[in-house]
Amino acid sequence: MTPAYNLRHYGQKEAARIRQILLDVHADAYATETDEFHDQERFAWFVDHWSGLPGFDCVIAYDGDEPAGYAYGAPALHEREWWREYLSPAPDATDTFNLSELMVRPKWRATGLSEQLHAELVGQRPEPLAALLVDTTHPRVQALYESWGYEKVGERQPFADSPLYAVMLRTRTP
Repeated sequence: MTPAYNLRHYGQKEAARIRQILLDVHADAYATETDEFHDQERFAWFVDHWSGLPGFDCVIAYDGDEPAGYAYGAPALHEREWWREYLSPAPDATDTFNLSELMVRPKWRATGLSEQLHAELVGQRPEPLAALLVDTTHPRVQALYESWGYEKVGERQPFADSPLYAVMLRTRTP
């Protein structure tokens, strides 16, 4: 049985208020990582970037008062759907929600929380498409997204020091 979590939505207006929660969950989730790409200072830049985008949407799961994980992203800017270059022909739909982060703290992993966070965030979005990147060295994470309807459409390394990512896209079924 999946534990019950309190899922709370936050938008761009609450970004400053939830910033430290996002950073703290990241620090716990990546506590054993040693690469510079996942360090706290770098991640703070990503949090500020994403939370500053129009339409930023975040769901934080709480177990009691303790944040257990979160998911956030923002709609892609029109004609800047970066995943399109991997498909020919690309889908007719143009509205895309970019899922930037889905993070669960170690204590709450393997509880079904990631699926709940994904469903609450992406499942509530009006955009017909969802796009995300998954580190190619994490095939189990990629398989999880595939089980939620995503398809790998290519690979991309967005920064010189970033991992190589699988580009994944999901079309909402009516």
